Amino acid sequence: MALLNLGEDPWLVEYESCEKLHRDIMEQLMQRQTLTRNTDKYAQLSAKIRLRLKQYNNEVGQLKQKLDITTRSDSITAAESERRTRQLEVLHSKAIQMQKMFEDQMSTKAQEDRNKLMGEAGMSSWGPSNETRTDVSNYSVDQLRSDQRKMLGEQEQGLESLAQIISRQKNIATTISNEVDLHNEILDDLGTHMDTTDSRIRTETQHITVVETKDKTCIYWVIIILLFLSIIVVAAI
Repeated sequence: MALLNLGEDPWLVEYESCEKLHRDIMEQLMQRQTLTRNTDKYAQLSAKIRLRLKQYNNEVGQLKQKLDITTRSDSITAAESERRTRQLEVLHSKAIQMQKMFEDQMSTKAQEDRNKLMGEAGMSSWGPSNETRTDVSNYSVDQLRSDQRKMLGEQEQGLESLAQIISRQKNIATTISNEVDLHNEILDDLGTHMDTTDSRIRTETQHITVVETKDKTCIYWVIIILLFLSIIVVAAI
């Protein structure tokens, strides 16, 4: 979910996050449509779209739960609750649409591959003998099986690549967490040093006040002594 901004309704912020995620998934689906099926990029992009579709459905479910809680607590008006319910229905419809598009793309790509293979086989099967046609038919089935095994292997490679990406992201998150902990410790130490320095400043201020008081007292004593000496000199004269 997106970070919440102060002063904004959290539900509306998360709703906008779902809308943005929907746009991102649609862009990836359009990009996937242009790729060749039996490629690493196609398999990796398919795996990413599956994860994002699952994330989208989870976030829509969370929005529904939060709306139910808000409605029961009377935090929003009945009209606003109804409006948000309609928005959730639209989000749910988009989820169904994206899932169908994802599955239709796979079916279409698979059909295109089969048609291509059968077309190649058909071009080679115009020979006059039944034996030749039987050999070509067997070759097409074997080729389809080989293509299927190749596709499964590429999907496994895509999943392995995705797992490596997730592992790297986890390591990055762990490193960031350690850095945050280290900075927190540094800030704690800095706070302790600042408290110690502040205490020393207060102590030195008190010492300065005592010294100033003593200095004033000494001046008074000097004046008294000088007056006393003046009186003695006058009396002697």
